Amino acid sequence: MMNLYQLQSFVTVIAEGSMTGAADKLFLTQPAISQQIRNLEEDLGVDLLVRGVRQIKPTLQGEVLYEYSKKMLQLGAQAEVAVKAMGAELKGHLRVGTLNSMGVQLMSPIVSRLLKYNPQLNVKIEYGKGDDLIRLFKKGMLDVLILPDVETQFGIELAEAEKLFLLKEEMWLVGTGKDVEIPKQISISEYGKYPVILFSGEYPDFNSKLEKALLDAGYNVAPTFESTNVGTLKRVIESGLGWGFLPSLSIKKQVKMGRLTQVHVKGMSYETEFYYYSRKDPALKSITDVFYQALLQQERG
Repeated sequence: MMNLYQLQSFVTVIAEGSMTGAADKLFLTQPAISQQIRNLEEDLGVDLLVRGVRQIKPTLQGEVLYEYSKKMLQLGAQAEVAVKAMGAELKGHLRVGTLNSMGVQLMSPIVSRLLKYNPQLNVKIEYGKGDDLIRLFKKGMLDVLILPDVETQFGIELAEAEKLFLLKEEMWLVGTGKDVEIPKQISISEYGKYPVILFSGEYPDFNSKLEKALLDAGYNVAPTFESTNVGTLKRVIESGLGWGFLPSLSIKKQVKMGRLTQVHVKGMSYETEFYYYSRKDPALKSITDVFYQALLQQERG
């Protein structure tokens, strides 16, 4: 009989395109993932995956199971968060600082779910630049930070915080889904083929890497439009005014729906790990623990 662990492994293999990628994502070994998939195929009596040399893809039966599995896992995650939130009877104030690009896709659903079952809980979300948010945390004005590794990205140590891994974020080059002429893959020298829309402020490390790659290739591309607000940039790109790199978490839905088209840039990839920093305060621990688990489930769902 199918179980949620098997379905989670199956969905992650499809999403990551490989057993190894799924193992890394779920913090399991590659043989353990392979065994779970084999058990699932034996239980159902069908092949679920086409095991290619470079990438694993679902069979027709696998595609059907993939869609159902995602819904089942998301419902399970929502049920778990709802039960925990109701049982915890959370009270008090929680002040969270994170980047704007984390807002709509990750934060909003969690906050609304927690508040629904905990009317005596007050949550405040502060969006800003990483270094500004870290200063607020150090001053005691924030209880939680959701940021890339603060020591490597900002050169700051947060000894007063508990640090937990949350998710990996990528930067994707995307253009409007309305333009069928947009290529699926380009070299860095073709980056200036369309007007460039620049996401500035939140990922200076990536922007520096992109600028260096362009300079190494002998190109200097000036942006047509730039903003620190990812929502504004999504609308500008969707309207067909240019293409640009945006955080994958904020645009996965638009790419899946066809409103945005992802363009792979050969030799240009960027991935950063986000962590959950919570203040070491016993009075806050029940709230921060439930909030962290809720974020984990939302990201996986």
